[in-house]
Amino acid sequence: MSGPSIAVVGAGSWGTALAIHLGRLGATPRLWGRDPQLMREIHQTGENRRYLPGIAIPRSVLPTSDAHEALVGAGIVIVAVPSHFVESALDATKADVDPRAIVVSATKGLEPRLGRRISVLLADVLVGHPIAVLSGPSFAREVALGQPAALVIAASDEGLASDLQRALAAPTFRLYTNGDVVGVEIAAALKNVMAIATGLSDGLGLGENARAALITRGLAEIVRLGVALGARPPTFLGLAGLGDLVLTCTGSLSRNRALGREIALGRPLCQVEAASPMIAEGVRTVSSALALADRIGIAMPICREVGAVLFGGKAVGEALRTLLSREPRPEEDRS
Repeated sequence: MSGPSIAVVGAGSWGTALAIHLGRLGATPRLWGRDPQLMREIHQTGENRRYLPGIAIPRSVLPTSDAHEALVGAGIVIVAVPSHFVESALDATKADVDPRAIVVSATKGLEPRLGRRISVLLADVLVGHPIAVLSGPSFAREVALGQPAALVIAASDEGLASDLQRALAAPTFRLYTNGDVVGVEIAAALKNVMAIATGLSDGLGLGENARAALITRGLAEIVRLGVALGARPPTFLGLAGLGDLVLTCTGSLSRNRALGREIALGRPLCQVEAASPMIAEGVRTVSSALALADRIGIAMPICREVGAVLFGGKAVGEALRTLLSREPRPEEDRS
């Protein structure tokens, strides 16, 4: 693979999977992680046993906890850090980002402090850098194994999106361009909340009819919020919208759906989160999404009930009854 050198910021499951993909593609990506012990283990074993056990990392991938070593000269910097860690990761790395680097957000969430989309946070911190977003239905483990996936590379600059499409795509990692950065990011963040909702439903044993209803009405909530923020409606019917929503709400590898199911079975949130090194982004996103919705006057009843269960002590069954007792309305009603 010829082209700019690439650095991946974040050595969790998604960052590692992207580095594996790029190494398989013929690149020599640098993989930065904050934990020196983890990065040494990856270097010594050729495997990220904490986040992607059993999957070999190509020798061309350089794991390091040294930000300068990871970022010096990198023409593309992919940020694959959980949303609530992005600011601290940028604090540790921003001084070493090449002034000419293109920065790609691969984070599916909202910045918790101000509710910013991650591309906005990146633009605020890395002033002057071209920013793009990578999203779509993609479990890290399947990407790391080289199984087929189709994603979206979104940028307001069509030429930038096309350049990244050529640089990052492969036959098993198909990329489509999209100019609607707002829609792609809102869909990516909110689908995690809806996956928690479907997990709660599944944990109560409510059946597949209920799951389909939650996914469909969840999509309506996501579209309402996104369009109010300036997104284009067709985005939500594509890979970054409906595609990722269906995967995250139904897939066996979905951390957010699994978390919702465990909570419905009676386990406390802190216990569920402590049981896995993986981050369920929907837990952090729901509060930011509700703050955004309240600010612009958008109704998000499913998000609100998920928040009440996670942080307000509301029983899962009572949250369901609240949703079912809402006044009937036309399906296209936007309130």
